[in-house]
Amino acid sequence: MPRVTALRPARPGRVLVELDGERWRTLPLEVAARTALSVGLELDRERLRALRRELRRTEALDAGARLLSRRDRSEQGLRRALDRNGVTEEHREEAVRTLRRLGAVDDERFAHARAASLADRGWGDAAIASALELESVGRELASVVLAGLESEQDRAARFAARRGGGVRAARWLAARGFEPHAIVAAVPGIAESEGVELG
Repeated sequence: MPRVTALRPARPGRVLVELDGERWRTLPLEVAARTALSVGLELDRERLRALRRELRRTEALDAGARLLSRRDRSEQGLRRALDRNGVTEEHREEAVRTLRRLGAVDDERFAHARAASLADRGWGDAAIASALELESVGRELASVVLAGLESEQDRAARFAARRGGGVRAARWLAARGFEPHAIVAAVPGIAESEGVELG
């Protein structure tokens, strides 16, 4: 049975494990600590299984943290991304729970930030609601978030003015998911114009 003959510091947060005097592999320090690796320890099947299990847990958590460092996600969005990365359901759920507990993943924060970003970029309420739904934000939370935004009518007026008003601005607003009543209020006289599909 292989025996741990040395544990040497490797790059930050990692430890090099030697078995029977030969380099075996480099492990995250927390995996070595959680599995109680020590010099002289025999690595029987049970210990190897525990080591593999801890390694998968750590890899799932690291993958989740990397995904969140690139952009904020909803819990369900993070689950889908971890699934695409081949993380098993057990480790995926544990990673999401840990990241939620640490505050790294928070559906309410995510929904508010995503909706505000889309509103600032000129999206109407219907388009924002649809985007939140695609990110698996519940309808109730989406409604609360939308209610907290600047009114759609005020946003429509601001964006229509930036775009010079008129038919082109109305078409742009319609394409961005603004409701017909907000477009009509933002672009006076558009209701009588021909060739503008408002809804």
